[in-house]
Amino acid sequence: MQHSPGFLKLVNEAQPRVHEITLEQARAQLAANPQAVLLDVREDHEWAAGHAAQAIHLGKGILERDLETMIPYKGAEIVMYCGGGFRSVLTCDVAQKMGYTNVASLIGGYKALTTGKWLMAE
Repeated sequence: MQHSPGFLKLVNEAQPRVHEITLEQARAQLAANPQAVLLDVREDHEWAAGHAAQAIHLGKGILERDLETMIPYKGAEIVMYCGGGFRSVLTCDVAQKMGYTNVASLIGGYKALTTGKWLMAE
Protein backbone atom coordinates (compact mmCIF):
# COMPACT_ATOMS: atom_id res chain seq x y z
CA MET A 1 0.00 0.00 0.00
CA GLN A 2 1.21 3.47 -0.88
CA HIS A 3 1.08 5.70 2.19
CA SER A 4 0.71 9.46 2.07
CA PRO A 5 3.72 11.63 2.91
CA GLY A 6 1.95 13.22 5.88
CA PHE A 7 1.14 9.84 7.41
CA LEU A 8 4.70 8.60 6.93
CA LYS A 9 6.02 11.80 8.51
CA LEU A 10 3.93 11.14 11.64
CA VAL A 11 5.15 7.53 11.80
CA ASN A 12 8.78 8.57 11.31
CA GLU A 13 8.50 11.17 14.08
CA ALA A 14 6.97 8.65 16.51
CA GLN A 15 9.28 5.74 15.69
CA PRO A 16 12.25 6.83 17.83
CA ARG A 17 9.96 7.00 20.88
CA VAL A 18 8.48 3.53 20.34
CA HIS A 19 9.91 0.09 21.07
CA GLU A 20 9.49 -2.11 18.00
CA ILE A 21 9.86 -5.88 18.15
CA THR A 22 10.12 -8.71 15.65
CA LEU A 23 7.66 -11.56 15.34
CA GLU A 24 10.09 -13.87 17.15
CA GLN A 25 10.49 -11.39 20.02
CA ALA A 26 6.70 -10.98 20.26
CA ARG A 27 6.20 -14.75 20.41
CA ALA A 28 8.82 -15.04 23.15
CA GLN A 29 7.32 -12.15 25.18
CA LEU A 30 3.79 -13.50 24.97
CA ALA A 31 4.92 -17.04 25.82
CA ALA A 32 6.95 -15.84 28.81
CA ASN A 33 4.14 -13.74 30.27
CA PRO A 34 0.62 -15.19 30.20
CA GLN A 35 -0.70 -11.77 31.31
CA ALA A 36 0.78 -10.02 28.25
CA VAL A 37 -1.73 -8.62 25.78
CA LEU A 38 -1.59 -8.92 22.00
CA LEU A 39 -3.63 -5.93 20.84
CA ASP A 40 -4.94 -5.64 17.28
CA VAL A 41 -5.41 -1.93 16.50
CA ARG A 42 -6.76 -2.37 12.97
CA GLU A 43 -10.21 -1.33 11.81
CA ASP A 44 -13.26 -3.49 12.53
CA HIS A 45 -13.47 -4.86 8.98
CA GLU A 46 -9.78 -5.86 9.08
CA TRP A 47 -10.30 -7.67 12.40
CA ALA A 48 -13.38 -9.46 11.03
CA ALA A 49 -11.38 -10.69 8.01
CA GLY A 50 -8.87 -12.44 10.29
CA HIS A 51 -6.67 -11.91 13.32
CA ALA A 52 -4.29 -13.66 15.68
CA ALA A 53 -6.21 -16.14 17.83
CA GLN A 54 -5.00 -14.73 21.16
CA ALA A 55 -5.43 -11.08 20.17
CA ILE A 56 -7.95 -8.66 21.56
CA HIS A 57 -9.27 -5.85 19.39
CA LEU A 58 -9.26 -2.12 19.98
CA GLY A 59 -9.25 -0.12 16.78
CA LYS A 60 -6.93 2.85 16.42
CA GLY A 61 -9.91 5.15 16.08
CA ILE A 62 -11.14 4.50 19.62
CA LEU A 63 -7.89 3.56 21.36
CA GLU A 64 -7.57 6.75 23.39
CA ARG A 65 -11.16 6.50 24.53
CA ASP A 66 -11.20 2.82 25.57
CA LEU A 67 -7.65 1.69 26.36
CA GLU A 68 -7.78 2.57 30.07
CA THR A 69 -11.07 0.70 30.45
CA MET A 70 -9.87 -2.36 28.56
CA ILE A 71 -6.38 -2.46 30.11
CA PRO A 72 -6.41 -0.39 33.31
CA TYR A 73 -2.94 -1.42 34.52
CA LYS A 74 -0.46 1.06 32.98
CA GLY A 75 2.45 -1.38 33.44
CA ALA A 76 0.76 -4.13 31.42
CA GLU A 77 2.92 -5.75 28.77
CA ILE A 78 1.19 -4.91 25.48
CA VAL A 79 2.24 -5.86 21.95
CA MET A 80 0.28 -3.89 19.36
CA TYR A 81 -0.11 -4.78 15.71
CA CYS A 82 -1.83 -3.27 12.70
CA GLY A 83 -1.69 -4.18 9.02
CA GLY A 84 1.95 -3.44 8.33
CA GLY A 85 3.47 -1.94 11.47
CA PHE A 86 2.87 1.79 10.94
CA ARG A 87 -0.43 2.44 12.75
CA SER A 88 0.80 0.38 15.69
CA VAL A 89 3.79 2.71 16.03
CA LEU A 90 1.31 5.58 16.33
CA THR A 91 -0.89 3.74 18.83
CA CYS A 92 2.12 2.77 20.96
CA ASP A 93 3.19 6.40 20.98
CA VAL A 94 -0.27 7.47 22.14
CA ALA A 95 -0.41 4.74 24.79
CA GLN A 96 2.92 5.93 26.16
CA LYS A 97 1.62 9.50 26.30
CA MET A 98 -1.31 8.09 28.31
CA GLY A 99 1.12 6.61 30.83
CA TYR A 100 1.56 3.04 29.58
CA THR A 101 5.14 1.98 30.19
CA ASN A 102 5.50 -1.45 28.58
CA VAL A 103 4.16 -1.25 25.03
CA ALA A 104 5.73 -2.50 21.82
CA SER A 105 4.83 -2.34 18.14
CA LEU A 106 5.10 -5.50 16.05
CA ILE A 107 7.37 -4.88 13.07
CA GLY A 108 5.51 -5.85 9.90
CA GLY A 109 2.12 -6.06 11.66
CA TYR A 110 -0.52 -8.50 10.48
CA LYS A 111 1.52 -9.27 7.38
CA ALA A 112 4.30 -10.56 9.64
CA LEU A 113 1.79 -12.64 11.58
CA THR A 114 0.36 -14.29 8.49
CA THR A 115 3.68 -14.93 6.80
CA GLY A 116 5.16 -16.09 10.12
CA LYS A 117 2.36 -18.67 10.44
CA TRP A 118 1.11 -17.35 13.79
CA LEU A 119 -2.02 -19.13 15.00
CA MET A 120 -4.75 -17.21 13.22
CA ALA A 121 -8.49 -16.94 13.85
CA GLU A 122 -11.13 -16.11 11.29
